[in-house]
Formats: sequence, structure tokens, C-alpha cells
Amino acid sequence: MNNKFTGLFSFLLIIFLVWLNFNFDQPEFERDENISQTEFSTSRAFEHVKAIAEQPHYLGSPAHSKVRNYIVEQLQNMGLEVQTQEGYHLSKGGVLAKPQNILARIKGSGEGDALVLMSHYDSATHSSFGASDAGSGVATILEGIRAFLQKNAPHKNDIILLFTDAEELALNGAGLFIEDHPWAEDAKLALNFEARGSGGNPFMLLETNGKNARLIEAFKEADPDYPVTNSLAYSIYKMLPNDTDLTVLREQGDINGYNFAFIDDHYDYHTATDIPSNLDMETLAHQGSYLMPMLNYFSDKDLNNLNSDRDLIYFSLPFGEFISYPFDWIMPMLVLAIVLLVILIVYGFRRERLDIQEIFTGFLPLLLSLLVSGALAWSFWQFCLYIYPEYSEMEQGFTYNGYWYIAIAIFLALSVNFIFYHLFRKKTQGASAFIAPLIVWLIVCSLIAVYLKGASYFIIPVYSTLIQLFVMIRQKHPNRLLMTILSAPAIFILLPFIWSLPVALGLKMLYVTAILASLLFFLFIPVFTYFRKLKSFAVLCFLIFNVLVFTAHFYSDFNTDRPKPNSLVYLKDLDNETANWYSYDNMVDEWTREFFGNDPDERSNIESNFSSKYGSNFKLRKEAPLITIPDPGIIIEQKGKDSLNHERYSLKIAPNRQINRMELYEIRSVDFKTFKVNGLEADDIYLGENQFHMFKRRWKERLLTYYVANRDTLRIEFSIEPKDEPEFVLYESAYDLIKNEELEVPERPDGMIPKPFVLNDATILKKTIRLTD
Repeated sequence: MNNKFTGLFSFLLIIFLVWLNFNFDQPEFERDENISQTEFSTSRAFEHVKAIAEQPHYLGSPAHSKVRNYIVEQLQNMGLEVQTQEGYHLSKGGVLAKPQNILARIKGSGEGDALVLMSHYDSATHSSFGASDAGSGVATILEGIRAFLQKNAPHKNDIILLFTDAEELALNGAGLFIEDHPWAEDAKLALNFEARGSGGNPFMLLETNGKNARLIEAFKEADPDYPVTNSLAYSIYKMLPNDTDLTVLREQGDINGYNFAFIDDHYDYHTATDIPSNLDMETLAHQGSYLMPMLNYFSDKDLNNLNSDRDLIYFSLPFGEFISYPFDWIMPMLVLAIVLLVILIVYGFRRERLDIQEIFTGFLPLLLSLLVSGALAWSFWQFCLYIYPEYSEMEQGFTYNGYWYIAIAIFLALSVNFIFYHLFRKKTQGASAFIAPLIVWLIVCSLIAVYLKGASYFIIPVYSTLIQLFVMIRQKHPNRLLMTILSAPAIFILLPFIWSLPVALGLKMLYVTAILASLLFFLFIPVFTYFRKLKSFAVLCFLIFNVLVFTAHFYSDFNTDRPKPNSLVYLKDLDNETANWYSYDNMVDEWTREFFGNDPDERSNIESNFSSKYGSNFKLRKEAPLITIPDPGIIIEQKGKDSLNHERYSLKIAPNRQINRMELYEIRSVDFKTFKVNGLEADDIYLGENQFHMFKRRWKERLLTYYVANRDTLRIEFSIEPKDEPEFVLYESAYDLIKNEELEVPERPDGMIPKPFVLNDATILKKTIRLTD
């Protein structure tokens, strides 16, 4: 074939492979409400989502009981006996709540071992509608179990349906189940459906205290149509602090499980835009495509045979392909690749197709590409934060136009790589130009084999490139179409990770995206080194980069489709009878200007840092009018001394208004000898290797956060050394700022939403409590 045409076909094939990578790993959605009653219907599941996500339904909200009653009714309509589990639960981190779990059980023919299907039904406080997180999970289970029951197929294992409450607070519902419910002893395996966005491919993540081999083999045997998972994510997941209900079941109940969670459109996470219309229907269909084969398989599988003493490397490919192999292969595959490279280098010198000077010169464009692309991508994002300061208001770290920025980082890296390899093409070319990338990749794989074993499947594209090197040594002008086909595994294995990393960790990781894109580019040098116009590719990529920058700019503003998150709270200090407006925002906007003016006090000196996911604190302050808010009722009683001569006290705090949250601090760093909250004691907590306790071995001022429902009283019993004089600071909060008639705070205009993850739209009372009061 004409060399010109093979080059064109190679270029088009690369584009096709990239398109294939993003378009054949998820089911297509078609309205299916009329399909057989024994099949999972995405349309029917979506009706549940709409019913669940009509309003925010966090613990203590009016809609919370409405959603609970809806789920109970749906289960009863299936002929199931439903029970609710209610009780106080105190987390290790000092979060107290009174969740109401919903449970039902389908008996099997076996001896009572149970498969748990679980999701949480509460939405995030205080403004999220919870359509994706986790209305989609509840809906998937409701529709899936309905279809399963319609089949009336015999099954050995019991099936426990567990819809937890207060997951968004501190996994309290899961903790209450595993600690206090008798069914927890029967649970052997759990399938948990979650979300951290409103679209994209649901990713399968394991939870196990042991090795993963049998769980992965079982997942493969269950044969879901569109598996999306890999052992790299599993390895990273194990290293990070995790916060799903399934984590509680694993840590406290030694229950294995599978998480199925999607993270795309991360900007909808925990916000008022997490509504049914923003939920990707293909994503909901994908969740159903996981549930049904997993349910059918594990309802009859021996659930006591899922522990293992070995780990597997695994990854998925488009078209539902799933590949796994033992960890034991990691070092042999690495050593074999190194040996093959050495053999090929010797072979290349013997055939006089390799030049030592060109090989060493080949490191220059490679290292320059890595350093410059990473530095430029980092600098570009810092520049974006400077010219678009409003991006800092997105607590998730991922903007509405975030996907454009991922593409920008990739094409910026490609521009840099093409230009450097163009500049050095006369000094290093052919097979000699490919030695440096292979050596660097084998160094990367060696580090992975030691420090991040789950990513060891990255060695597979290296084997393809070793074949390419052999062909390049044998042939002076190898077929570029063949070279492209041999590079294809790199696209399928590496590109999904490159694309999803900034979604998962935030756009601050764009520089890593650029570096990874450069590493992917190096595996395509056998293709591009034979193109004569690398400079033209550099210009093309730079033009695309500029088009993407202008496109991202076009979508950079806030509007009704991309609403701006902002915050406002009113805090009244009962100690000195003052009041202030506070905001977590970095700048005033149209709505908050009425309260802060154009010159608010910045970096306020308020001593409290209300607990929030990203540790945000107040940034703006302005004096506010004093209004009447009922003080909480506080009773302190001394109870004498215990047998160790410790002073015993009781503290009761009763709200005299409808509130949602109490935050209690102790500002003198007293380590309590005993400390009970509503009759409960907290467990130890580990921060790294160090053991702490929220009350007895403290490391911060915050003692506890109590999410209040039905104006329940907070009751604390504690003991201290006689010399200690603890000083408590109470913050009592109600999400009623906009409803408060004295403050007259208007509704937000279109194009604005409450900022998520922080205490927002609240009236707050602050009061110091001393034992001598």
C-alpha cells in the first residue's frame, strides 16, 4: 500500500480506537418500560428515582420520612415483610445521629447465609436532592429485586435488602446495622450501589480484608455485560481512607463486598443539581446491568468460599472483555520484558540498526517532553485559577467545563511531544529512537511492581512495543498500520486512567494527566517516528489546544445550566450578644453583596472550623443585626466522684427551636476519663499509625457533631481529673436562614445554588458552657 495512505489510515485508526475506548463500555438506553416484568427496566427504575428525589431528604428533613415511607411501600407491594431499625449511633469521629434503616429479607432454601443488597436513601445535607447519590442505587435495587421476584426462581441464599440512613453524615446507618441488628451475623457478601457524580461508567471496587482472587473470579463468572474495573483503582482504594457503607461492613463485620459507583459529572455531587433530569440514563442502565447477573449468580453461590490467600491483577476492556492473572506473575513478566529488551538491543546492534549515540540522544526529547508538558499543564491551571477566580468556589475541585480542561492538558502534552521529537528527529530516529521510551517504561513498571502492584498490568502495552521494536530492527520501513495496531493496547489500558484521574482527584491533577499523556505518546513512537511531518502534528495539536481553550472559556461562566455555589450563615454569639454574617466564599456575588457589601472583613478570626468534607472555613464576615432566637436549654450537674477519684458530670442540651445540628467543642484540650453521648461510647480512631480517641486521647478541639431529628436532647456523661476545668463551646444550627422572617434573606436568584459540603443557609447560636455556670 502507498506509504502516504498507510500514514493516513494509521492516523484515522488511532482516532477510531480512541472513540471506541469511550463508546463501547456502557449499555445504550432505550425506553423499556414495556419489556418483560422479569427483566430489569431502566425506565421503571427511573420512576423510583423521580419519586425519591422530589426534594432534599437528609436526616431530620420533612421529606426524609416521605422517602422512607415510599421505599417501605414499594417493598410491601412486592409482598415482602419490611422492618425499620432505629437507634442512636456514634461514629469513631464523634458524629452522633439517629438513623432509621429499612430492611427486608427474602428467604432462600439454604441455611440462612445471606447476600446483602444495599444503598443509602438519605441525601446529603442540606440542599442535595440525592437523585444520583444514592437515589439511583435505591432505584436499581427496587427494580432489580422486583424483576428477580417475578422470575420466582429457586435460590439457596437469603437476600437481605438494606437501605441505610445517615450514610451522608458518618455512615451511621451501616454502623447501626452491623453493631445492633441480628441479621448482620448472617451477611456473607454485600453489593453496594453508590454515586459521586451524576453520570459515567459505574466502577466496580472491591472491599475485602483478605486477598481478592476468589472475589474477582466470582465477578468474572457472574459475567456482567459491561464490567468497568481494574486492580490499579483497587490498590489505590485500599491505601486511601474510604467512606462507604460497605467499608463499615468490611471493617466491623469482616463482610466481603462489591461497590458499584460512578463519578463523572462530579460537579453535581452533593449539590442542588443532583436531580433526576441530570442523572445519566445510560449510567442507571449500567447499574442494572451489574445488579442482575450478580444477583442471579450470588443468590446460589457458596458465600463462605470467597476468601482467598492470593491476589489477582485485573482490568477491563471495551466490549465487556475482562482479563485477570495472578500477582505471582508480576515479577516474572517484568524480568522477561527486561530480558527481551536486552536481547533486542543486542540483536539490533548486530544487525547495525541501532546506534549508541542516537539511543542516548533519544532520552533528551523524552525527558524534555515529560518535564515541559507537566510544567506547562500545572502553570496553565494556575493561570486559569487566576483569571477565573470563581473556579475556587467549586468545592469538588472539578468545574462545569472540567472535561474540556482534561482534553486541553492532553493536547498540550501532545503538542510538546510532537515538537520535541520533531526537533530531535535527525539526531535519533528509527529503532534507536524507541529504546529510551522502552527503558523509561520498564523503570516505571519496576517501580509499580514494588510500590503499586495493582497497576502492574501496565506491562502489557510494553510487550506490544517490544514486538514493534523487533519489527523496526528487522525492517527499515515497517508498515505503519501494523505499528498502530500493535500500539492499540496502550490506548485501551492507559487512556481511561488518564481521563478519569482529574475527575476523581480534581483538576489540580492536570499536570499528572499531561505527564501520563506523554508516557502514552512514547508508546506510539513506532508509529510517529516514520511520519515526516511531525511539526505539522505539533501545529495541529496546538491549534486543537487553542480551540479547546476558547471552548472552555465559553463554558466558564455561571448561569442557570451551570449554577454558582455560594454560602451564607447568620451566627449569633450569646456570650457577648453580637451577631455576624459569615460566608465560605472567596468573593461576594450578586446575592451575598446585600449582606457583605463590597468590602467585607476577610479571613475572620472565628475560632471554629465546622466539620466539612474539604475542611473549608469562613472567609468573609460582616456585622449583622441581632434577632430573637430561642436559647437552648442547658443543664450541668455534678454527680460526685467515681472509684478512681474522677469528677463525674452530666450535661444536657435541649433545643428550644427546630434545629438540624449541634457542634460541640472543648477548647482547653482536656482528655476526658470517660465520655458517653446518649448512652454511647466512641471507639478508638487511627490517624496513620497513631491511635487517638475523640474524647479520651484528643487531637483537636471539636468533640462531637450531633445531627438532630425531632428536637431530641443531647445527653452527655463524662468524668475528668479534679484539676481539669473543661470549657465547652456549643454551636446550634438550623437550616432556616431563608425562612427566618426577621432576617428577610431572599431566595437565591436563578443561576445560584447553596454551596455543598459546608454548613450553609443556617442560623447559628454560639454559647460557651463552663462547669461553674
